[in-house]
Amino acid sequence: MGFSVATNFDDNLPGLVASLGVTELFGKLPKDVTGGGRASYMMAPVSREMLEEHVRKTHQAGLKFNYLVNAACLDNTEFTKRGQKEIRKHLDWLSEVGIDALTVSVSYLLELVKSRYSHFKVKLGVFADIDTPKKAIFFEELGADCIALQPLILNRNFAGLRAIREAVKCELQLIVNSNCLLECPMTPYHNAGLSHASQKGSRGFFVDYCLLRCLTRKLTDPVNYITSPWIRPEDLHHYEAIGKFSFKILERDAPTETLVKRVRAYYNGQFDGNLLDIVQSYGFREQRSASQPQRPWLWDLREFLKPQAIRPFKLLPLRDLARLQGMLYTRSDEKLVVDNRKLDGFIDKFLDGDCLKSRCEDCRYCHSYADKAVHIDPVFRQECLELVGLLLNDLSSGEMWGRCAEPRWRCE
Repeated sequence: MGFSVATNFDDNLPGLVASLGVTELFGKLPKDVTGGGRASYMMAPVSREMLEEHVRKTHQAGLKFNYLVNAACLDNTEFTKRGQKEIRKHLDWLSEVGIDALTVSVSYLLELVKSRYSHFKVKLGVFADIDTPKKAIFFEELGADCIALQPLILNRNFAGLRAIREAVKCELQLIVNSNCLLECPMTPYHNAGLSHASQKGSRGFFVDYCLLRCLTRKLTDPVNYITSPWIRPEDLHHYEAIGKFSFKILERDAPTETLVKRVRAYYNGQFDGNLLDIVQSYGFREQRSASQPQRPWLWDLREFLKPQAIRPFKLLPLRDLARLQGMLYTRSDEKLVVDNRKLDGFIDKFLDGDCLKSRCEDCRYCHSYADKAVHIDPVFRQECLELVGLLLNDLSSGEMWGRCAEPRWRCE
């Protein structure tokens, strides 16, 4: 077992987690030619010089560094002379600064790296959507050294995990603290949007519509907090019993104290408290440390104040929602709790079964755990749903853009 842990580029982080089973840190610049799995505004403004220094600190702590080139879509620039030149320059620089591994999500980049930069260990990211033995075999044959499996399908599908583990020899990796929707139908769209939102030269504007839809479903029906594909620290041994896996711990924008708490929980196989504290991608309760790169208010303003793309005042409900949910802000209250101790024994049903073959409404197993483990302040829930509803209505009606979005034809 080994942990691959998100880095927030606090140079103290490598030393704090090196003794807790961690083998590598992963991260990237907030914006580059390939882009990655998070929008730039979600990341601290890390410079190339800061990244180089952080890689040195990571190596000094005895850990490897994995750089993410894991976009789901490169806008077809990879098949142009200019795109090839920029990708080559980027990979040359990553070689020079001592990057040990790359995470990719598209097969062409995997082949490109293996052909021209064979010194890199290449990992296949979750955006590649690997959930069957046939898919895993395909990418292993292309040269993948490690494959991160699709958590939305496989994290509680033990038969599927066994089948893939038996089919390939390469390293397999599981994300332990994803809290997306089970079998989320928006995944391809969300992955593409996030990818373009961290690419240099992208002319679009990213509003996380998928997150708003996800949040609506969770707050409306709290069972979605239980069906999310997280793996509790107490249950890691069930996955180790299948065969050799490594485990990936998120989130790159988390405070250092939060990341250390998450790693320690999974290393010790024990966590008491609100499960969301270790699995949610926002709503952090800890403050960012002084040694962690800070996001100045001008950084957020530059990302969101784009009147040529969108009506800025229409994003005010998004700011209010971010404050309530603890997105880009520290959360100090307990309006939403998933009691981890109330989930003891939850995994047992899935060890020899396949819940994807049955309808949730017929089974209601997860509903029974949601009733006793999930607690949401009703006023908080209503406030969040009203703000999300306002944002989704403005997006679908065109009010987010005003007259330019009015249809030429109307059905009466």
